[in-house]
Amino acid sequence: MIELASPKGRLIAAAMRLADTRPWADITLIDIAEAAGVSLADLKQSISSKPELIAAFMTAVDDAVVKTAVARDNTQPARDRLFEVIMGRFDLLAPYKTALKSIAAGRSADPGLVRPFLASQHWMLQAAGIGTDGAQGNMRVLGLGSLYAAIFQTWLNDDDPGMAKTMAALDRRLRRGEQTLTTIEDTVSGVMRFASSLPGLVSTAFGRGRNSAEPGRGDVPPASTTM
Repeated sequence: MIELASPKGRLIAAAMRLADTRPWADITLIDIAEAAGVSLADLKQSISSKPELIAAFMTAVDDAVVKTAVARDNTQPARDRLFEVIMGRFDLLAPYKTALKSIAAGRSADPGLVRPFLASQHWMLQAAGIGTDGAQGNMRVLGLGSLYAAIFQTWLNDDDPGMAKTMAALDRRLRRGEQTLTTIEDTVSGVMRFASSLPGLVSTAFGRGRNSAEPGRGDVPPASTTM
């Protein structure tokens, strides 16, 4: 269950109730304040914009994902663990589906949502026991972000209570993404190994250059023999 008992949480809940019946683009901050039973001045103490409210909702969902994540089973493939985490997130979002459709239809791209969106991918990977550190971790976060954005649209349009279309699409994309990500990670690992060895290669190359230039070393003939 998503925890929305805090002052900011109550604003989120009010916004979701409004989006259930009205286009998100038509809802103003004062509408949200009135629906939550607070003044606009009180709302201003918690949020400053609708995108900020969406970001706060995403963070609340992340908290619930982490709390409800089942104990990790290391005998399961990472792909299966991630499948369960993502489907668990959709279970949490189910009560807000109509509101999220309204928000998705009326929300223009906002750069301020990029960070919380990627944070959500990070926490889903962590909940599945998949690392997000370093260059490879960043690739996993970005890869999951692309996958999740597509599956989220499928979920919004999936009217089956069992989410059969969503599960099928998620399984298919995870299998395809696993193959792609393995190739990318192998490439990144190769680049990182090369980068880590580069200082030594440079040092060796310059060392040889200095040695070959010293008189009497290597194949450089004495000056007297060139006359």
